[in-house]
Amino acid sequence: MRRSAWLGGAALGAALAVVACMGEDDSSAREAAMPPSASLGLGRPASPQELAAVDRDVNPAGVGLPAGQGTAVTGTNVYLTRCASCHGVKGEGVPPNPPLVGRIPGDSFPFGADVRAVRTVGNYWPYATTLYDYIRRAMPIDSPGSLAPDEIYGVVAFILAENGIIRHEEVMDATTLPNVTMPARERFVVDDRRGGREVR
Repeated sequence: MRRSAWLGGAALGAALAVVACMGEDDSSAREAAMPPSASLGLGRPASPQELAAVDRDVNPAGVGLPAGQGTAVTGTNVYLTRCASCHGVKGEGVPPNPPLVGRIPGDSFPFGADVRAVRTVGNYWPYATTLYDYIRRAMPIDSPGSLAPDEIYGVVAFILAENGIIRHEEVMDATTLPNVTMPARERFVVDDRRGGREVR
């Protein structure tokens, strides 16, 4: 799928603000206030390299996972040097940063009834693949995007192993990670509403 992006969103935001203040019947003024992006005269098209830097999503099925691999053993040092200062040596969390490790006996799911229940990767996260996606995009907090694929696979494996979901020696890669079944996988209801006010 071809993607394009424009830098210079402040001008577009200003144009939208002008449109929001206009009456519903003033369509000609609205069209004049919102010229096509190319004619705003600000910003520039994003380069292929800039798009590639942010176009790295991984979906729940694992589409988008890169080549590479890691185990909890290989990921331990990466976790301890890049993650533990915020999330604890064993994933227990360092306030105000959240814990990553923690299962609830019987893998019960109290979150709908108890808003104070602590969510972790082990008791709440439905897909191991999106854990990879989140770490690659957002972690470590001081330099997101700085971890190599092997490092991320290792950190993911470490977190999963500490939660008792996989064995420490299991290899996580683009083939094995999508096959990991998270304890909370079946706890979420697919929102298949087609309109109206129904609540699920």
